[in-house]
Amino acid sequence: MFEPVSFPIRKECPPGACVCERERLLADPQADLRVLRLTREEEKKLLLRLENLGSYEDLRHMQERIHAQLGIRLRVEPGPNEVRTVRGLDIALDPMPGLCRKLHQSIPAAIRRALERNPDIVYTLLNSRDLLGG
Repeated sequence: MFEPVSFPIRKECPPGACVCERERLLADPQADLRVLRLTREEEKKLLLRLENLGSYEDLRHMQERIHAQLGIRLRVEPGPNEVRTVRGLDIALDPMPGLCRKLHQSIPAAIRRALERNPDIVYTLLNSRDLLGG
């Protein structure tokens, strides 16, 4: 049986549409339920915020806040091959119970849109890894 939670949680996905293991997460009394705080309304706000990143520091700040508030690890780093466009970056969420499959697509897509609009963030990211030799 599920323990009641004291905050609004994400509604379950239609059966067979997701592999988030929401029920298993809710059944575990030791589980970190922070990821379930990301309701559909909060998801929309987060995606809008990610689409409007203004700087590399803003991106790093959002990665830290997403981890602190939701327990989600968001990786944004150069891919294994040559990075010529934003598509060459590896933008992904680490797998975890309760994290909807849709979020694994929508969050990286929102960040890609922001990076395409603001290439200075990409240059700073690459430079922070010394990929531009600067």
